[in-house]
Amino acid sequence: MIRILNFLIVVFALGLAFAWLADRPGDLVITFGGYQYQVTLMVAAVACVAAISVVMITWWILKSIWNSPREVNRYFRARRRERGYQSLSTGLIAAGAGDNGLAKKMGKQAAGLLSSDQEPLIHLLEAQTMLLEGNHEGGRKKFEQMIEDPETRLLGLRGLFLEAQRLGEREAARHYAEQAAETAPQLIWASNVAIETRIGSGDWEGALRLVESQISTKQISADESKDRRSVLLTAKALALIDTDPAAARIAALEANKLSPEFVPAALAAGKVLYRQSEFRKGTRILEAIWKRSPHPEIGDLYVHARPGDSTHDRLKRAKRLQSLKKQHVESALVVARAANDAGEYREAREAIEMALRLGPRESTYLMLADIEENETGDQGRVRHWLSKAVRAPRDPAWTADGYVSETWEPVSPISGAIGAFEWKVPVERLGAVIDPDEADPIELPVIPEPVTEPEHDAEIEATDVEEPEPSSDVVEASVSEEGDPVADEPAEPAEPADRSDSDEGPKPELADEAEQSAEEMKMEAEPEDDQTVPVTGGEQGTEEEESEAEIVPLHKIPDDPGVDEETPKEQPSRFRLF
Repeated sequence: MIRILNFLIVVFALGLAFAWLADRPGDLVITFGGYQYQVTLMVAAVACVAAISVVMITWWILKSIWNSPREVNRYFRARRRERGYQSLSTGLIAAGAGDNGLAKKMGKQAAGLLSSDQEPLIHLLEAQTMLLEGNHEGGRKKFEQMIEDPETRLLGLRGLFLEAQRLGEREAARHYAEQAAETAPQLIWASNVAIETRIGSGDWEGALRLVESQISTKQISADESKDRRSVLLTAKALALIDTDPAAARIAALEANKLSPEFVPAALAAGKVLYRQSEFRKGTRILEAIWKRSPHPEIGDLYVHARPGDSTHDRLKRAKRLQSLKKQHVESALVVARAANDAGEYREAREAIEMALRLGPRESTYLMLADIEENETGDQGRVRHWLSKAVRAPRDPAWTADGYVSETWEPVSPISGAIGAFEWKVPVERLGAVIDPDEADPIELPVIPEPVTEPEHDAEIEATDVEEPEPSSDVVEASVSEEGDPVADEPAEPAEPADRSDSDEGPKPELADEAEQSAEEMKMEAEPEDDQTVPVTGGEQGTEEEESEAEIVPLHKIPDDPGVDEETPKEQPSRFRLF
């Protein structure tokens, strides 16, 4: 556009000049070689302009002819480069799409049209093609070659990092990530792995410095940086609580200040303050976090704040905690545990009944089993509640990437993500279904008064089953044709005195007692894992055959080779660490 404007300005200026000369007539006389030449001023001006134009055109033609070989080479070189970049672009797209054939073809064309020194991306295309072919060793060598070039160093480190992760060699992956983080701190993947490495080695200050560098390079937001610093400070406080209580106190309080709703930070602060006898400040922190999100570890730490307190004092603290968050399962469970320890079983049953109404789960039934065992010692009822606990939905736990941990950890052992652990129900038990009968409020059992056993009539004798004597070492049981263990064959039942009564069937109360006794006999007859059973035939044999039966442990049956105790040899690393 500017060139066109300049051209128009020059033409306009020439037109004005010729118009000015035309308005002012004159002659131009030139004497040369004894001759005199006379022309008008306008013709002289046109002749001068024409001569200058001819000279310029002639010079341009001569210059073009002189530079034509170089211009031709430049044209073909530019065309070759354009074709090479087009092939390189097509090859990278094909490699990303998984088209190995097209990627390999385009890679060869790009390598023929472009030199690797001119375009280092050719190494990347060749490495990606080798990985698609399954030649991982060749791909790693290409990435190692890319490390030598400053332009492709980070790209080579990234490729080696991904290959090390694919092979499960975490040490090599961390090595390459550390090198990338030193070269370019702005790389989020490298800095995250570097933070994980420093956490593993206990270098909390180094990890916090890397988080600050992530903030300065705007890799993470301000809220995310607060969460990460809170996680790292909490982990630091828990690690130093025994060796350096002063530093642990500073880190825990700062973590709790950054994230007041973060349960591990409040736990760390409460533990440090209680150890330093700052009960009032620690209690304030724990009560504040309990109002936001009740947690069993918070409740346990709050109730056992003073080691010298009696069980009834702990029960009072548990009731205080329940008053802060009423109608919550964890509040009811805290009171139930404290009441059970104090021997106040009625209060414990009332608290656990409230927990069952709010949400039956595994811990509520386990607590019921503890109360039943401490109060009545009825093993039948204890087994009943334990069986319900097995079928009940699982309690929340610290989970991260499908991994369940008993304690909170700052980094996920699966993905290495910082602050990935959450307090929630594990995924594999989210679909647990409660029976409709169990979903309703459960009526807790009442301790029955001892009564005398009624005399057995003929109908009871027909339903009673003689219980075998249990053995501590070996449980001998014969196998019936269906494969179920049965006790010694009972005697033939006596004929009922009154046929009309026997036709009506046994009474419901007696039938329930007989069924319960049969279930107890079956549970006692079933061998445990550590016990052994005699191996007999499919039919019931004689006493001599039973005595000669071979005793085989249950964990290793005949024709079972057992567990191979040989451990596989450790494979050497495939990476060159430098």
